[in-house]
Amino acid sequence: MANVTIYTTPTCVYCKMTKEFFKTHNIHYTEKDVAGDEAARKEMFEKSGQMGVPVIFIDSEMVVGFDQKRLSELLGI
Repeated sequence: MANVTIYTTPTCVYCKMTKEFFKTHNIHYTEKDVAGDEAARKEMFEKSGQMGVPVIFIDSEMVVGFDQKRLSELLGI
């Protein structure tokens, strides 16, 4: 099973779409809210160089935004 982490904010539509996609496919993930957690925000930026969300890590692969095709490929869906 893949190790999935998603960096989000509460108001991000694409974050919600990604989480719904994970739920539909029974993908377990760790969510880090960068709006309310300064350490998570710093961690996301250091790992990805990105300021926008969602930033998703599937094992060591990074996906920025809700890229359903790429997420499906990495998760074997």
